[in-house]
Amino acid sequence: MAFAGAEKLLDFNQPFDVPLLDQIVNAFYAPGGDPSVRAEAEKIMTRLQENEMMWTRADAILEQSQNPNTKFFALQVLDAVIKYRWNALPDDQREGIKNFISNLIIKLSTDDASFRGQRAFISKINSVLVQILKHDWPARWASFIPDLVGAAKQSESLCENCMNILKLLSEEVFDFSRGELTQAKIMELKNALNTDFPQIHELCEFVLQHSQRPALIQQTLQTLHAFLSWIPLGYIFESTLLDTLLKLSPNPQFRNVAIQCLGEIGGLAVDQKYDSHFVKLYVTVIEQLQQILPRSVKIAEAYANGSDDEQAYIQNLAIFLTQYFKHHIGLLEKTPEYQAHLLIGLEYLLNISYTDEPEVFKVCLDYWHVLVCDLYQSDGDAAGGGGMAEFSFAPAGAANGAGANRRMLYSGSMSQLRMLMVSRMAKPEEVLIVEDENGNIVRETLKDNDVLVQYKIMRETLIYLAHLDHKDTETQMLDKLANQLNGKEYSWNVLNTLCWAIGSISGSMAEDQENRFLVTAIRDLLNLCEITRGKDHKAVIASNIMYVVGQYPRFLRLHWKFLKTVVNKLFEFMHETHPGVQDMACDTFLKISIKCKRKFVIMQVGEHEPFVNELLRSLPDTIRDLEPHQIHTFYEAVGHMISSEVNPATREEYVQRLMDPPNGTWNQIMAQAKAQGAECLKPQEVIRNIANILKTNTSACTSLGQPFQNQMSNIYADVLNVYKLYSELISASIAEGGPYASRSSLVKAMRTVKREVLRLIETFVERCEDPHLVAQQLVPQMMDPVLGDYARNVPDARDAEVLSLFAAIINKVEGAMIDEVPKIFEACFECTLTMITANFEDYPDHRLKFFSLLRAITNHCFRALFTLQPAQLKLVVDSIVWAFRHTERNIAETGLNLLLEMTKYFQVSEFCNQFHQSFYLSLVQEIFAVMTDGFHKPGFKLHALLLQNLFCIAESDQLSAPLWDLNTLGPGAYPNNAAFVKEHVSKLLSASFPNMGPAEVQVLIQGMFDYKADLTMFKNHLRDFLVQTKQFKSSDNSAMFAEEQAARQAAERARIDAVPGMIPANQVDMGDD
Repeated sequence: MAFAGAEKLLDFNQPFDVPLLDQIVNAFYAPGGDPSVRAEAEKIMTRLQENEMMWTRADAILEQSQNPNTKFFALQVLDAVIKYRWNALPDDQREGIKNFISNLIIKLSTDDASFRGQRAFISKINSVLVQILKHDWPARWASFIPDLVGAAKQSESLCENCMNILKLLSEEVFDFSRGELTQAKIMELKNALNTDFPQIHELCEFVLQHSQRPALIQQTLQTLHAFLSWIPLGYIFESTLLDTLLKLSPNPQFRNVAIQCLGEIGGLAVDQKYDSHFVKLYVTVIEQLQQILPRSVKIAEAYANGSDDEQAYIQNLAIFLTQYFKHHIGLLEKTPEYQAHLLIGLEYLLNISYTDEPEVFKVCLDYWHVLVCDLYQSDGDAAGGGGMAEFSFAPAGAANGAGANRRMLYSGSMSQLRMLMVSRMAKPEEVLIVEDENGNIVRETLKDNDVLVQYKIMRETLIYLAHLDHKDTETQMLDKLANQLNGKEYSWNVLNTLCWAIGSISGSMAEDQENRFLVTAIRDLLNLCEITRGKDHKAVIASNIMYVVGQYPRFLRLHWKFLKTVVNKLFEFMHETHPGVQDMACDTFLKISIKCKRKFVIMQVGEHEPFVNELLRSLPDTIRDLEPHQIHTFYEAVGHMISSEVNPATREEYVQRLMDPPNGTWNQIMAQAKAQGAECLKPQEVIRNIANILKTNTSACTSLGQPFQNQMSNIYADVLNVYKLYSELISASIAEGGPYASRSSLVKAMRTVKREVLRLIETFVERCEDPHLVAQQLVPQMMDPVLGDYARNVPDARDAEVLSLFAAIINKVEGAMIDEVPKIFEACFECTLTMITANFEDYPDHRLKFFSLLRAITNHCFRALFTLQPAQLKLVVDSIVWAFRHTERNIAETGLNLLLEMTKYFQVSEFCNQFHQSFYLSLVQEIFAVMTDGFHKPGFKLHALLLQNLFCIAESDQLSAPLWDLNTLGPGAYPNNAAFVKEHVSKLLSASFPNMGPAEVQVLIQGMFDYKADLTMFKNHLRDFLVQTKQFKSSDNSAMFAEEQAARQAAERARIDAVPGMIPANQVDMGDD
C-alpha cells in the first residue's frame, strides 16, 4: 500500500493526520505520477468524502494544511454537508461551522497580502458561507448584513471581500434560485435583502465617494451591478448613486463596469416620475462617448485592433445602447434636442454592428429586430392593414400623424440599417454551396445552427424594413446588383449576401412592385451567369439564381415565360458537375414544382402542348448526369406536377410514362430471375439497381399519393417476392457465417433492399386515400413474408421498418386491424422486447418504432389489449415503464405519452378496477423515481400530468375496487382508496428521502391531492417538492419550465406570422391555381 496508515484517517477517535492527507492529495493531483498510486489516492479520498463524519475534520485541515488542493478538498466536504444535511445537524455544531467560516474569512481577508495571494481559496470559502446563508438567514442569523457591513469598515481588503460576498448572495437569490430553492424561501430571501438594503447602500456610497483604492471601487461597482436589477428605485434616483456612476464612467479604469451598471439602470422599466433622470443618464453618456470614441472613428476597425479592455468596452456600450433604447427610446423622440442625441446613439450602434465579432453583432441585431418591429406596428397601415396584407404602405402622408413622424425621424437610420442587413445577411438553409477557409467553392457538409437562427432574425428584420420603405429597399438592392454586373463591387461574398437578402424579402411587396423588382433582379443574375467565366464563379452565381427563384413562387406562377426559362436553366444546371450545383438544382426544382405544379400540366398561351409532355419526352436526357439520390428528388418533383392533372386518364398516362425507365430495368431483372433462378439477383450491381428502383418508386409515391395505385399493383407481387428471396439469402448467410456475416457488405446491401420495400409499402399506405384497399389487398399478402419473416429472423437481421410499417397500417385502417393485432403481438412483441431491454444502447431504431406501434394499437385497437393474457399485459406495461426510464429523450417521451393515453382508456373501460389493482402502486413509484433522479427533467410536464391523473382516479367513482391487498389487510383497513394512497406515497417518499421530515412529507402529499384539479398549482407544488428532495441540484433546471417557455414562444410566433412575407414562401399554402 502506497499510503501507510491511511486507515487511521477514518478513525474519528484519533487526532487527524493532516500531513498524510496532504501526501494523498498531492499524489492524486501530481502530473505524470504513477497511475496505480493515483488510483489508490482517489479511492481513499472518495471514502473520506463519503464518510458522514468527515466534515468534523474540516477545521483542522483548513488550519494546518499547507496544500491548496487539500484545503479545497476540505471545503468540498463542508459544502456537501451544508447543502444536503445542514438542518439535520445539532444547533451547536451549526453555530460552530458558522463561526469558523466567518472567522476564517475575516482572518484571510484583513491582511492585504494573503487576500491577494489566496484569491481562489477565499472565493470558495465565500461560496460556502453563501450556502449557509441560504439555510439560516434571516431566521437563524438575523444580524448577518449588519455584521458584514460592520466588518467591512475594518480594512479595505476585507471590505472588498464583503462586496464579493454580497454579490454572490444577490446572484444566488435573484439569478440562480429557480429550481434550486422553494418559492417560499426565494420570497423570504428577497424580502430580507430588501429590508437590509439601506445598510448595503450606505456602504457602497461610502466606498465610491471616499476610497482611493481602484480594486475596491471596481469590486463595489461589480456588486452594485448585481444589485441594480432589484433594489428599490429611490436608492438609484433619489441618492447620489447615478451621479457617482456618471462621474466614474469616463475613467479608463472603471468605464467598463460603470457602463455595465448604467446599462442595467437604462434597462429598468419604471413609472414616469423618473423620466428626467433617464434622459439625463442618456445625454450624459452620449456626450462623454463622443470624447472617448469620436464619431469619425471606424468602430469595426478599432475593435479589430483594440486591446481586450477596449473590445469589452465596445461590447458593453452595445449592451447599454440596446437596453436603454428598448425601454426608453420614446423619451428621446419628444424634443428636437433629444432627437439629435438619439440619432447619434443609433449611428454609434450602426457602426458597432459592423464589428466582426458574432456576440457583439447578436446584441445589436436583437435590438434592430425589436426597433423595426416597433416602428412597423406604430405605423397606421401596419395596425389596420388586416385586409390589405398583400399591399404595401400608403405614402407617408396617408399614415396617421405619429406613425408618419416617427418614420420620418428614423428614415435615415433605417436606410443605413438596410445597407448593413444586406451586406451582412446570414446564409439560408437552402444554400448548399459555400466558400471554404482556402477560398475554394465547395458543397456544404454540416449545417451551422447559429447561422440558421441568425438568418431567421435577419430575414424578419429585413421584411419589416421593406414594409417601412419599399422604394429604398428596392433601390439599394438593385443598385448593388448593378455594381455586380459592371464589376465595381463583384465578389462572392457581396453577391451572396445580396442574393440572400433579395430572397429573404419574398412576400413583403405588393404584387406589381414585386414583379417589377424581380424581372430586373432575375434578368441581371441570368446575364451575370452568361458573361462570367470560370467554374467557381459560375457555381456561385448558379447557387444564387436558384436560391432567389425558389423564394418567389408567386412571381413564377404569374409569369409562365419566366417560369419556363428558370426550369430550363435548372435542367442546364443538372448537367453541371461542380459540387453542390446539381443538388441545389434538384432541390429548387422540387420546391418550384410543389408551388407551381398546375402550371406545368395546363396548356399555356403560345405553347402547343403542356410542359409536362416535353419534360417526360426528354426525361432520360435531363437526368443522365444526376446521382441516384438526385434522380429520386427529380421524380418526387415530377410526381407533384402529375398529381395536379385533373383528368384521370391523362394522369394515368403521365404516371406510366414517368415510371417507364425504372419499370423497364425492373422487368428485365425480374424476367432474368424467373428464367435463370435466384442466383442472378446476388451480384452487388443488381442489388444496387433494385434498391435504386425501389427508392425511385417511393419518391414518386410520396408526391403522387393515390394516383400511384396502379403502379403499386403492377409491382406489388414482385416486390414481396424480392423481399422474401433476400430474407432467405440473408438467413442462409448468417446461418453459414455466424453473427459476423450480418456485417458483410453483401448482407448489408440485401438488407437495404428489404428496408426499401418496407419504406415503399409504408409510403403508399400513408398516402393512400382508400383504407379498404390497404386492409383487403395489401395486408393479407404481406403477413407471412413480412411479419412471419421478422419473427423467424435472428435479432441482427430484423428490420425496424417492419414495426413502423404496421404502425402506419393501424393508423390508416384503425379498427379494421383489430383481428390482426394478436398476430402482430405474437410475431414481434416479445422478440423485440428481448432485443431492446438488454441495455439502453443497442437497436436504437427498433426502440422508437416499437413504442410507436404500441401507441397506434392503444389509440386505434384498444379493445385488442383486453384479449391479452395477464402476463402479456404486464409485459406491455413493463415495456412502457422501461421506455420512460430511458435517458434518450424522445423514447422517454413516447413512453410517457403512451402511458397517459393507455391509463385514460382503461379508466373509462370495464377493466378499470383490474388494471389499477395490478399496476397503480408500481406506476406511482416508477414515475416518482424518474421524476426525482435528475436525468429526466425534460419529461417533467408529462410526469406531472400522469401523477395528477393517478391522484384524481384514486378519488373518483370510476375506480370502485380497493387498491390495497385485501388478503393481508382485509376490506376495512382504509376508509377509501385516497387514504390508502396517501399513506402508501408517504411511506415511499420517507424511505426514499430521509432528509425530509414526516411533517414535510404530509404537507407535500396533502398538497398533491388538494391541487390535483389545477395543473399549474400542481406543477409548482411538485417543483417545490423536487427542490426539497435536493434531487434538482444539478446545473440546469430550465427543462422543468420548458412548457411555459414554449407557450410564450408560440404566442410571439403567431404575432410575427401575421406580417406579410414573414411566413417563408415555401411554407405558404397557395392552393392549386
